[in-house]
Amino acid sequence: QLQLVESGGGLVQPGGSLRLSCAASGFTLDYYAIGWFRQAPGKEREGVSFISRTHDSTYYADSVKGRFSISRDNAKNTVYLQMNRLKPEDTAVYYCAVTPFDGVVVTPAMYRYWGQGTRVTVSS
Repeated sequence: QLQLVESGGGLVQPGGSLRLSCAASGFTLDYYAIGWFRQAPGKEREGVSFISRTHDSTYYADSVKGRFSISRDNAKNTVYLQMNRLKPEDTAVYYCAVTPFDGVVVTPAMYRYWGQGTRVTVSS
């Protein structure tokens, strides 16, 4: 069964850090580009960070640039999103997704498999 499972979400104070993980099973992440998306209550899903299938090219939304970092460990079949200096506006459900297209893919419709999401709440 093909599956993506996110973990690492939770409640954190403003300025804190979290590391989200996205573990794949039933397929190999080596052949996919990966994206992290988030959806806040009442808002549309937005792309946060992306990493290409080859060359590990990355892209970040302006709202998280300099604070978030995406990485992949193909040996562990896992992708990570390190989130530092978190702000209340980062509160959302975070999803990882994979696409067979190479390059930095920012369009949600091009993603084939999605995880179930992990909730991040930034609040004092």
